[in-house]
Amino acid sequence: MADFFVHESSYVDAGARIGKDTKIWHFCHVMPGAVIGEHCSLGQNVVVMPGTRIGNNVKLQNNVSIYEGVTLEDDVFCGPSCVFTNVMNPRSHVSRKHEYRPTLVRRGSSIGANATIGCANAANASP
Repeated sequence: MADFFVHESSYVDAGARIGKDTKIWHFCHVMPGAVIGEHCSLGQNVVVMPGTRIGNNVKLQNNVSIYEGVTLEDDVFCGPSCVFTNVMNPRSHVSRKHEYRPTLVRRGSSIGANATIGCANAANASP
């Protein structure tokens, strides 16, 4: 039996790693290769793509999208509908997977509702 909670409407793909006491609520999708720490909370309709790392005690509010290359350190808060990007200049007809750029959100950072975080940026918590 798993030591984390996943709502029956959500998908956690084989190959995803989920930490103890993490809660994944309605309509979420955690993809293979995603790593989520302990004591996290993923609100409704959160997507976590492959190649992402989420630390411990992270709270992702409803509709947050975490794309490949994003790392959230411990104790990060992402407000509702926050989204991260991983390509500087995306186009539907041009594959840019080779241009993915990492984004690091430092421990204790808080990101507000509807924020769009451009790739290759870092957020730092204020003291």
